[in-house]
Amino acid sequence: MAAADKPAPTSTLFFLEDGAGGQRLCVHYPASSAAAAPRGQILLLPPFAEEMNKSRRMTALAARAFAAAGFEVLTIDLLGCGDSSGDFGDAAWARWSDDVRLAVGWLDARAVPGPDGVKAPLWLWGLRAGALLAPAAFDLAIDRPLHLLLWQPLTAGKLQLQQFMRLRVAADLIGGQAKGAVQAMRDQLARGESVEIAGYLLAPALAEGLESAQLKPSARVRRVAWLELSPREDATLTPAATMAVEAWTAQGAEVRAAVCQGPSFWAATEIEEAPRLIEASLAALTADADFATRAVEAVSA
Repeated sequence: MAAADKPAPTSTLFFLEDGAGGQRLCVHYPASSAAAAPRGQILLLPPFAEEMNKSRRMTALAARAFAAAGFEVLTIDLLGCGDSSGDFGDAAWARWSDDVRLAVGWLDARAVPGPDGVKAPLWLWGLRAGALLAPAAFDLAIDRPLHLLLWQPLTAGKLQLQQFMRLRVAADLIGGQAKGAVQAMRDQLARGESVEIAGYLLAPALAEGLESAQLKPSARVRRVAWLELSPREDATLTPAATMAVEAWTAQGAEVRAAVCQGPSFWAATEIEEAPRLIEASLAALTADADFATRAVEAVSA
């Protein structure tokens, strides 16, 4: 039976208070009751804007699979997203970073030290631009191993911002008003004014924070699972991804990287699934010795 087809552990919806009267909707997936203790905890760092809506099915399938394998999983709607407090136009990168720290604190308070006095690992599960939020947790005073599970990660927020702005340019092209559209948006943001793009109101504080956000190697991280998707069966990591993996390895992290065959579900017109990505993630989470072999087989199967 495929990981995504296993019976789903019970999930619970609840709100975390942000300390200023706001609420963040969370979904908690407890580790399978068959496990004596959770093998670790996983926090989803969600992708940007509409990419999250397109990804909800995949992240839910994966969260259930991870929980069935013995991991405790938490997903969170950031400020202005989903059913959390505020509108997207209220969001700022610094406040999203605070949301990550809030969620990490909730998980860490639940973690119980093992016989050696150390808590099970905490995995930050970053999807696309969500990976850029991981550094918000690097400096937290939590005494436990910290790992990264990265799905098609972006390492520079300016790429996501450029891609997002192109949605407005595409719409203006249809209306014959594309000339200078990107610069006009940047000028508007520089004046402290929000910009409407594809139904989302982008505030200057979010645009500025996203553009400057970067995911750089950190000695705080012990393991990195870098997983990408491609519709091709023989795909390999892009040169940029290869350089990033080498940088993490040089920093001292144990890095497992693979390209799995599957659709770019975060950008697909219809809701798509990528079961091989979940399978490769489970192999990385459980530190299977034959991870690399299985990942390569998943690409060519």
